[in-house]
Amino acid sequence: MSELRTGRRRYYNIFSHFYDLFIKLHSRNYGEETRNFLADSSQLQDKIQPRILDICCGTGSVVLTFAERFPDVMAIGYDFSRGMLLKAYKKDVSHKIVFMEGDAAALALANDSFDVVCCSHALYELKGSVRKYALLEMKRVVKPDGSVLIVEHEVPRRLLIRFLFYIRMLLMGPTDSREFLKQGLYPFRKIFSEVDLSHTKSGKTKLIKCRK
Repeated sequence: MSELRTGRRRYYNIFSHFYDLFIKLHSRNYGEETRNFLADSSQLQDKIQPRILDICCGTGSVVLTFAERFPDVMAIGYDFSRGMLLKAYKKDVSHKIVFMEGDAAALALANDSFDVVCCSHALYELKGSVRKYALLEMKRVVKPDGSVLIVEHEVPRRLLIRFLFYIRMLLMGPTDSREFLKQGLYPFRKIFSEVDLSHTKSGKTKLIKCRK
């Protein structure tokens, strides 16, 4: 892992202590809406023992939602920050989820393994080349009939929340992050055969659904 990525890992290990509070302030009452929308969009209702991979899982809110919604799920939460994973592990009181530490751009997982691979509110924070390899890895590990679900914020309308949004972008690298946001679906269509866009009811979050 590069020196830059190592530095970002240290940042997220520290940020893990404040992350849930930040997300609560940022998302307000829409976090649950987003997680439920993501689970509904996975279309796993009729799957027996579905396999889920949550990339950049943070403190585990999304993968925990999948575990609660689908009782027989085999779920993995994957993140490069040990601090984030420790927070997520403590939330998993039923111990149904496997948490793995590793790089999204080099997944230590087999080809064609998962019915759903998701990445929530994290992809735009990855640098260009790392983001590209992370998407290629998601494509590699999802099953041929599975889905890759990418969730990202739309630019907030409220002034304070928009200010926080851009502060976070500045911390991640303003030029690269802004460029990614402007490209829309283009980076996904370069990699996946099918790409669809939808939004939560509130319009605050977008879901990009990709097929191999």
